[in-house]
Amino acid sequence: MKKLLAFTVLFLAFYASVEAQTKDKEPNIILIFIDDMGWADLSSFGNTDAQTPNIDKMASEGISFEQFYVNSPICSPSRVAISTGTYPQRWNITSYLDHEKNNNARGMANWLDPSAPMLARNLQLAGYSTGHFGKWHMGGQRDVTDAPPITDYGFDKSLTNFEGMGPKLLPMTKDETGKVGKIWQDAEILGEGYTWVQRSEITTGFVDAALDFIEEASGEGKPFYVNIWPDDVHSPFWPPFEEYGLAKEAGKRALYLAVLEAMDQQMGKLFEYIQANEELKENTLILLCSDNGPELGAGKAGNLKGYKTHLYEGGIRSSLIVWGPGFIDKSAVGSRNKESVFSAIDFTPSLLAFTKSPKTSLSDGENVIKTILGKSKDSRQAPIFYSRPPDRKNYYGIENLPDLAVRDGKWKLLCDYDGRRPELYDMVKDPGETTNLADANSDITKRLVREVTSWYATMPQL
Repeated sequence: MKKLLAFTVLFLAFYASVEAQTKDKEPNIILIFIDDMGWADLSSFGNTDAQTPNIDKMASEGISFEQFYVNSPICSPSRVAISTGTYPQRWNITSYLDHEKNNNARGMANWLDPSAPMLARNLQLAGYSTGHFGKWHMGGQRDVTDAPPITDYGFDKSLTNFEGMGPKLLPMTKDETGKVGKIWQDAEILGEGYTWVQRSEITTGFVDAALDFIEEASGEGKPFYVNIWPDDVHSPFWPPFEEYGLAKEAGKRALYLAVLEAMDQQMGKLFEYIQANEELKENTLILLCSDNGPELGAGKAGNLKGYKTHLYEGGIRSSLIVWGPGFIDKSAVGSRNKESVFSAIDFTPSLLAFTKSPKTSLSDGENVIKTILGKSKDSRQAPIFYSRPPDRKNYYGIENLPDLAVRDGKWKLLCDYDGRRPELYDMVKDPGETTNLADANSDITKRLVREVTSWYATMPQL
């Protein structure tokens, strides 16, 4: 009994010491941005076809948000929004960045303007070590070889894939016969420092690089901000070699699920590293979400309508998990927030306030850090506005898709650029967007049409 008491006293003293050491330190932040994962693809969000135990464990120790939105249904603009805290339309990035000719044809920039406000840059100026590990896709892809390097956007170090400038991991493949191939071989023209790695192991490569960076920053006594943005679970789907043959026989969905489970397993290494270090565990905030909805036939969004590229809920609503034992309100641990509505542009002002860092010069987001940490269930006050990718008027079997959308309180409205063909949905009663209430609520419809078309008129026009 005396030994047990002595051990308890020593443990409490150690914990108090760690808490005292971390109390006055700036918090560490890790932002995990998964690629093309559907709202219902995590098993903690209802997936019964595959299991994501490592991410689920983070959810059980953190908060899951059911009404979190990204700011575009497609890759590049969604990444611009979460990085800058602004609508991507401000920077003429409204669809995925492609070859220069295709970008110009769609009225788009070839890369994000380096003068854009950046969460990473403001944290860097506040003394943070900043690293980006994973997909970038905000400049430097296909034949666009003169884009700025990622380090020009406020990052001390970067490791990316075939859609970014700077050191990169490029994907090799191996099929069920053992045949080896390469994806995006032309990406070698985007600069030196590339390493060819099996596609199924690239997430591990990004995690390992991030862990080295974290260890270095911790050794220097500096807080860190780290992006871990895997290629997963974007197509083409290349799960580990030993699983590829069986998954391929079962079809596209099976290949996708095998990649999803492999990604979760690879992410487990990061989570275990943070959890095993008491100081990091108590002083690190992790946010995990997807950049947009799922590809048709691969991921799923539950009962939500639509897919990637659509302004319906399936294209823009993302499962969000926030983990941080030292910061999350104890009463919210393991909870599901079903009512708070906010979006990726709110991360920048929220995290800058959380770290007591200088605000950016321009922001469309709001500070919702109390909601993120489970200390409130407030939503953002302003509406969330959208415009569709200009090259996606007809996609995934739906013709004449709406051009604009707005979420305001419980209401969601979609319409065309000229305000015609309005669709109005009560998102509390009808998250699947099945019953158009536009005619029955003409005043609300007119107000939201006016607001979203006015917003779009203030953005640079294509």
